[in-house]
Amino acid sequence: MRIGFIGLGNMGSHMARHLIHAGHLVTVHDSRQEAAVEHLALGARWADTPAACATDAELLITMLPNPRIVEEVLLRGGAAEALPEGALWIDMSTSTPAAADRVAAEVLDRRGVRRLDAPVSGMAHGAEAGRLQIFVGGAGDDFRMCLPVLETLGDPDKVLHVGPLGAGYTVKLMINLLWFTHLVATSEVLAMGTKAGVDLGVLRSSLLASPAASHFLEHDVLSVLVEGDYDDSFAMALACKDLGLAVDLGRDVGVSTELSALVEQIFRRSRAQHGDLAGEMSPVRLYEALAGREFRLPHPEEALIGTA
Repeated sequence: MRIGFIGLGNMGSHMARHLIHAGHLVTVHDSRQEAAVEHLALGARWADTPAACATDAELLITMLPNPRIVEEVLLRGGAAEALPEGALWIDMSTSTPAAADRVAAEVLDRRGVRRLDAPVSGMAHGAEAGRLQIFVGGAGDDFRMCLPVLETLGDPDKVLHVGPLGAGYTVKLMINLLWFTHLVATSEVLAMGTKAGVDLGVLRSSLLASPAASHFLEHDVLSVLVEGDYDDSFAMALACKDLGLAVDLGRDVGVSTELSALVEQIFRRSRAQHGDLAGEMSPVRLYEALAGREFRLPHPEEALIGTA
């Protein structure tokens, strides 16, 4: 299949490589040509502009940082206008239905170009392994047509058709929102409990044995507790962007977002203190400061409590 791929960042670079290895004819574009060195060595073609990347593509995949850049690439970059009639655009960015709808209203609807939203979860290591979770919104026929391509990029058991256009964007934003909320709630509980005198390992194991157990507490927070790793693979600037999009969506659909807005505020405070490029788990550091200690398990075996 002739595939145009725009966006060779931490995630997109791995995704494009998988498509090349799968035998597709891949044309790539990024704002930095040096990001494509590996892909060109593997046989991909370079396009100087988004429009050139979309020309002759049966399938155009975008993997971009935010809705503004999605619109910039598709509209002002000319990609939407350059797509052949009958082509399919798959936006795998964490974006919003409104941004895609604006692209469709201005160009795609009058040119017979189909579209899917298919944002992903799994971070850079999932993209590298080709084991992403992919949440697809759009027509069932379009989903089934491109399923082999999506299964090249993701875990086949976790490539899910979640509803009509826009549903993929929504599901991804809700996943990120709930994960960030787990992070803040867990950090607050650990700070409060340890400052009140409970051993960190004992507190965590007690929580895991209770109805309050969570995947975040059992698995994700271990990067901090064991390794002191706040996950620089996903930057605070992107986390705050996703939270802002989720809160905006709540406003758009008429759901009050008091808790979500507070989580966003805490993340933005961490971004201001720790920097745009700090890891997405940096808000934990705010609560470590309140507790007067870093959250670390002194004995490696403690990390295994409750994880079996």
